Amino acid sequence: MNGTTNKVILIGNLGDDVKLHHFDEQNCIGRFPIATTESYISRTGERITETEWHNITTRNKLAELCERYLKKGDKVFVEGRIKTRKWDDNGQTRYTTEIVANSIEFLTPKTDSDQRPTTNQPEQVNKETNVAPTPMDEGEDDLPF
Repeated sequence: MNGTTNKVILIGNLGDDVKLHHFDEQNCIGRFPIATTESYISRTGERITETEWHNITTRNKLAELCERYLKKGDKVFVEGRIKTRKWDDNGQTRYTTEIVANSIEFLTPKTDSDQRPTTNQPEQVNKETNVAPTPMDEGEDDLPF
């Protein structure tokens, strides 16, 4: 293999809301942490759970979409690359490692209250009965499972 690859794929939950930083009229950066958790059983039979935190960075349109639709606790699929930044803070060299995301899929399904139509969108109406659809109760489906 001649080339190199810097690719990261993560599925995790947001640890905080997306923070959006505009640095000119057209460009912005969104930052948020996600947590990935791994559980296993040790040799002693004890269940061990390890959580790893990842700092995610997005840019421009993707950052604006994340800020608009994501909130703390939501599950996401992130694809991107690892980047380490270095800066000097009062004579002390500091480092941070982050994931620069180029693709994010929102995995948390939104409830009906989150998907209410805005004031400029008409509410969906059933054409036959001319009434708005209502959510089904838990026990009303005819599925065998």
